[in-house]
Amino acid sequence: MEYYQLSADELGMGAKIPLVKLGDSGEVFYEIALEMVREIEKNNAQGRRTVFICPVGPVGQYPIFVRLVGERRLSLKNCWFINMDEYLTDEDEYIDENSKLSFRGFMNRNVYGKIDEELLMPKEQRIFPDPKNPAYIGEIIEKLGGVDIAFGGIGINGHLAFNEPQEELTAQEFAQLPTRALTISRETRVANAIGDLCGAIDAMPRRCVTIGMKEILGARKLRLGVFRDWHRSVVRQAAYGEVSAHFPVTIAQNHPDAKIFVNANAAQQPF
Repeated sequence: MEYYQLSADELGMGAKIPLVKLGDSGEVFYEIALEMVREIEKNNAQGRRTVFICPVGPVGQYPIFVRLVGERRLSLKNCWFINMDEYLTDEDEYIDENSKLSFRGFMNRNVYGKIDEELLMPKEQRIFPDPKNPAYIGEIIEKLGGVDIAFGGIGINGHLAFNEPQEELTAQEFAQLPTRALTISRETRVANAIGDLCGAIDAMPRRCVTIGMKEILGARKLRLGVFRDWHRSVVRQAAYGEVSAHFPVTIAQNHPDAKIFVNANAAQQPF
């Protein structure tokens, strides 16, 4: 694992996923927001729809996106935002939308609820994977003609959305996993508990519904953002590690148009 020893200056040289090294986290979020706005503007000018796969993590791009939409009077009427995932109860029902952890609640409060109604897309174009009908995500993507850009972050074990490692699968098999409900790994629950609940791991949901690797990797563009201390090792393994279902983001090395935006903190050498 010599890639862990890459300095900040060396990071990106020979990377199997192109890395865009930036300054502080705000620059990462601004670049993601700009990608969103520019794609929508381009497609609106051509009379085409825009289809995004959107995360709740990272989220720093959304206040910038909301502001740019308002300033530019950018219509989202022909946009479809397909969110990556959501937490579930042990009975595989959505957690309460009013929960601090709810991704549906976050998007409604902090994105859709802050955009002028005359610019906002209809509710039916704001989509979350449904544990009772997971196949709908693949069906709607096919009906819409594919995803323009999948945005996201990278988990501590390399997961994209909640596609947790499955070492019994080949990389090719893992890349074909569809939208589904699954059990969240303990390492993901620990990392998320630290970030979201001050370490209260027993209060973290154990189940989730997630868009599959098939839908994420099928997007025409893939844009990921990293900015945390532990992303220093994660981004190196993503860009230089062996392609495998052990660290799922490595499979993005095979994507024709993927980029990872890296802040100065995440670019630092891990140890």
